[in-house]
Amino acid sequence: MEHTATLLSLMAFPDIDPVIFAVGPVQVRWYGLAYVIGIMLGWRYARKLVENQKLWPASGPRMTALDIDDFLLWATVGIVAGGRIGYILFYDFAAVSANPWRALEIWNGGMSFHGGLLGTLVAMMLFARSRNIPVFNLFDIVCAVVPVGLFFGRLANFINSELWGKLTDVPWAFVFPTGGPFPRHPTQLYEAALEGVLLLSVLAWLIYRQQALKYRGLISGSFVVGYALSRICVEFFREPDVQIGYLAGGWLTMGMVLSLPMLAVGLWVLSTARPRD
Repeated sequence: MEHTATLLSLMAFPDIDPVIFAVGPVQVRWYGLAYVIGIMLGWRYARKLVENQKLWPASGPRMTALDIDDFLLWATVGIVAGGRIGYILFYDFAAVSANPWRALEIWNGGMSFHGGLLGTLVAMMLFARSRNIPVFNLFDIVCAVVPVGLFFGRLANFINSELWGKLTDVPWAFVFPTGGPFPRHPTQLYEAALEGVLLLSVLAWLIYRQQALKYRGLISGSFVVGYALSRICVEFFREPDVQIGYLAGGWLTMGMVLSLPMLAVGLWVLSTARPRD
């Protein structure tokens, strides 16, 4: 075991510069590009879902591809503002309270998925109300495409050498530049696989094979439950944020605590799913 760990400690992290290129003081980073790619691909997928009338009941989606185009800006603001505010409130409140300017220092910390979810939720409710769209119609479309963004976001976390896991001797461990000299679980890749690839595939199967968009809330509930379970599972392998640590028992993390209400809400939405009018 010790010999294996020693060998694994020699595994180098891929030499990928987090900065793609720079023009003077302006830097283009993989993290920002991941958000752009995730949002744009999610937008294209959402348009296809809205335009495919066979996926919906006779009343249709009650929104158009143009509505999806217009919602893109609302979604972007909700994701970025909610994600940053959520990170500050859930993970970095003490530091920001001591130095309010830190709230603007996105390189000190980052984004919170749970905060981004709440920000997008507010954006969806306001947008649906302004366009007279049944709110769960928009919820189901957005939830169907969110795993696309999660996939690219987690890959960016990996490139940034952040949110890595606990020490381990598994053959696929990495020695992260910011994680000390020993191999760790690549939990960013675990999340990319579970929250991204697997969850997207399950939701697509429900939509195209089980006609899930004909039932109000079925995709929304499935996404929320799927994400919560995926996140809770990965948290057992992920190193907790250093400024918070474990909340209890040497295993309970903030990510788990924030995911439990999601799980409860998702199960409730699934239990109340019914055919659309």
